[in-house]
Amino acid sequence: MNPFHALTGLVGHYGYPGLALLVGAEGFGVPTPGQTAIVLGAGYATHGRLTVVGVAVTAFLAAVAGDSVGYLIGRYGGRRLILRHGRRVRLTPERYARMEAVMNRHGPKLVAAARFVDGLRQFNGLVAGATGMPWPRFVLWNAIGAAAWVGLWTTVGYTAGDHLRALVVELHRFQWYLLATAVVLTLAYVAWWLTRRSARDRRSS
Repeated sequence: MNPFHALTGLVGHYGYPGLALLVGAEGFGVPTPGQTAIVLGAGYATHGRLTVVGVAVTAFLAAVAGDSVGYLIGRYGGRRLILRHGRRVRLTPERYARMEAVMNRHGPKLVAAARFVDGLRQFNGLVAGATGMPWPRFVLWNAIGAAAWVGLWTTVGYTAGDHLRALVVELHRFQWYLLATAVVLTLAYVAWWLTRRSARDRRSS
């Protein structure tokens, strides 16, 4: 059986607990199809197997809880691991310091927006915790992003109705293209920011 279909089948078999597991695990780095699980759950609500309010509330709480676990992992272990092993992936202490500066300056916006980007969504809490974002700020902006994200995909799944199966197939088909695009855009932004930072440092020296 396709692992993707096996995972999404948790929503069909177990309802809200299955939905909470997939969405929550995705929040701290486990590659589960949380977004698709929300669409499925909302689609089931169309046919009365679940309720749309129950799907939205379950997904929201699971998303916030999952990201919070990721934050705690990053806060109490992530930074040390990055500084110790980061050179293996060309993440030197100097580059990590620059990442901290970006998070300190744009952290709230990144936390909220990361929900909508595959790849960033899975490591959002981990990065925020590792770079030292204050807990109350993270929780607030994470909840804002989660509410918008859950609201969007619950609406999509609920309105899809009888076209739910086709929609899930399309989401599965294009998820890797979306992930590749997100990675390219993220790397481009980081490169642009580092270039601007280097130019500013040269002017000030």
